[in-house]
Parts: sequence; C-alpha cells; structure tokens
Amino acid sequence: MGSPPSRGQGFTLVELLVAIGILAMVAVLGWRGLDGIVRARVALTEQMETTRGMQLAFAQMQSDCEHIAGQDIMDRRPYLLVGADRLTLVRLVANENEPTRLQVVAYRVADGTLTRRESVATRDLTQLDASWQAMTGDGDKTQPVVLQSGVTGMQVLLWQNNQWRSSLQTQATVGLALAPTGVQVQLTVQRQEVPMTKSFLMGGRI
Repeated sequence: MGSPPSRGQGFTLVELLVAIGILAMVAVLGWRGLDGIVRARVALTEQMETTRGMQLAFAQMQSDCEHIAGQDIMDRRPYLLVGADRLTLVRLVANENEPTRLQVVAYRVADGTLTRRESVATRDLTQLDASWQAMTGDGDKTQPVVLQSGVTGMQVLLWQNNQWRSSLQTQATVGLALAPTGVQVQLTVQRQEVPMTKSFLMGGRI
C-alpha cells in the first residue's frame, strides 16, 4: 500500500491573528509618525509666514522712521507719539518732481491685528494738525492696511539721553531738549514666548 498523501502547509487562525495584530501596530505607529511630520510642517510654514510678515512690517516702520519730520521741520508741533500698542509719527513724503509734503502715519495693535494708517500728504499745516488730531484721537476713518495678524501687543522704546525710554516715560517728543535718535519696536506674536524686536534710527541719524 502506498503512503498517505501529505497535508499542504498553511497558516493557523492564531498565526493570522498575530500577523494582523503586528500589521495594525505598525500601521498605527506609521500614522502617528506621519501625522507628527505633517503637523510640524504646518507649524513651520505658519511660523515662516509670520516671520516674513513681521519682516515686512518692520521694514515699513523703519522706512517711516527714517523719513520722520523732526523738530527742525515741525518746530513746536508734535511729530511723534508712542503709547500702549500704538505709534504715531509725521513723516516726509518726497516724490520725484513734486514738492516735499508731510503725512501722519499711525500704527495700531487691536483685536490681534497690526495695522497702519496714513493721512493725505499735505503742505498745509492746518490740515496736518487736523490729521494729527484725528490719528491720535482715533477719529480717523480711513481704511487701515493690515500688516500682520496674530499680534497681541506692541511696545515702543525711544533712544534718548543715552538710554531706552518707554512710552510711560516719554509721552510725546514735543519741545524736548534732545530728541530721540532711535526707536525699538517689540511685537508680541501668538504662540511665541519671546517678542520679535527691531531697532532702527530716527531720520537716518547716526
């Protein structure tokens, strides 16, 4: 009599369950790793966009401060005012083939947004005074330009008498014996513990 036929090799139910369990664990670990990578990439992209936006905002502030109209031009008129979450100044506007004019510029942080307003450039001092009053008194109705969202606070320091002075120490630079020569702006951004800080000169002074 011949030998009985051999039984084919296969997987038992227990082996299949073990294999499926291992594959499930590998899939979960892989998904968690991929999810972490995606989240990190999204956070990095948001941070880069915020940094780029803040750099543009600082560049605009620097340009305005470099063209500020100082005491020699404004005489006894106010031309710079700093306060909580705000910076207001008068800047010179010089376009090609046009006379130099004066313009009021106001930076504000409100509702988590950094904005910039500017008045109509003028050579009429009466109109300039009205624009200054409107800007400093929040009576200006012009549409602001949004520079950066996610900004929760702004602090402005002025370099005067060889030291940094806060807005509480310097309410307005009108008739000061020694006008400030530098400004430092600190912007507090959401989800960042350290404020972003930029310092630059007033009126291009050295």
